[in-house]
Amino acid sequence: MTATTKTAVAVFPQRKERTPLGDAIQQLLKNKLAVVSLGFIVTLIIMAIFADNLNGYALQGYNSELQRTNQPAYAKTVLDDKNAKFGQASQSPRLKGFVYWLGADDLGRDLWTRILYGTRVSIAVALVASTVSLLIGLSYGLISGYIGGRVDEFMMRFVDFLYGLPILIVVILLQVYFKALARKGAEGGFVGFILDINYMMGGLFFVFIAFGALNWLGMARIARGQTLSIKQKEFIEAAKSIGVGTPSIIFKHVLWNVLGPCIVQETLQIPNYILTEAFLSFIGLGVDAPTPSWGIMINEAYQGLRSNPQSLLPPAVILTLTVLAFNFLGDGLRDAFDPRLRE
Repeated sequence: MTATTKTAVAVFPQRKERTPLGDAIQQLLKNKLAVVSLGFIVTLIIMAIFADNLNGYALQGYNSELQRTNQPAYAKTVLDDKNAKFGQASQSPRLKGFVYWLGADDLGRDLWTRILYGTRVSIAVALVASTVSLLIGLSYGLISGYIGGRVDEFMMRFVDFLYGLPILIVVILLQVYFKALARKGAEGGFVGFILDINYMMGGLFFVFIAFGALNWLGMARIARGQTLSIKQKEFIEAAKSIGVGTPSIIFKHVLWNVLGPCIVQETLQIPNYILTEAFLSFIGLGVDAPTPSWGIMINEAYQGLRSNPQSLLPPAVILTLTVLAFNFLGDGLRDAFDPRLRE
């Protein structure tokens, strides 16, 4: 190496190349709205995990009646022993000051506490429904697109048949069946085991089954289209030429090239899962009361809209902000992972 080359290397050090993932992260960080939305979603997840430590009535639980109904946010409870009955001091509270962060509903339950536990339901539905849809749809689309031929034709006609069904109506029918099954009850056996799991989860298990039954169809089509494009690439032909088996090509080469667009698309579907769960809970086909859900809270609050309008605002606002946050984050991820949409 000559002195001139050494000087050039010293003056112009080699630049470390960024990976495609690093470029996508840098592009995502430039989108301020997506970053704020990601922070809001992370905050929701933290609230859901530590709900027991963030509410003011952990001992009573999310369904406890706090003795005073339809209270505004500034109400505070202090013990009032003047109304003693049967020789015992009454524990009914007297209002004074500030303790209900978001007020109380018509049964005297703290809205902030129920919002926290309702966050668990919405986040659980978002994570489980998107994960199930991604796993089933991605695997189905990969196999269908890569094998091709009659197998692809048969698999996609089955998807087209399911697509012809009204998904929301089918989900409602599934929930009606599961609710009737739960009311009937069963002792022992597989059905009794499933009912016990659903009871312990507050009705969420049947919600997960209903979501996982049909919501993978769109993901299967997207994964198939991406697979049809990837399997024509040169590196796939090279893997075939050296004797790599079909399962290895699918899950080691094709999968990692189609995973990014599929994750972005699934992120865009999460608001639909949250809204569908809220709608099902609103009409009484979601989680089982008294498990708090934002849809249940809205249903309980709108009936007393004239007398207690403050009970409707918190669940409606948090539901709207959550849906908007996931939408903005999905748009940011799509722009970051698609080179054609980058600046």
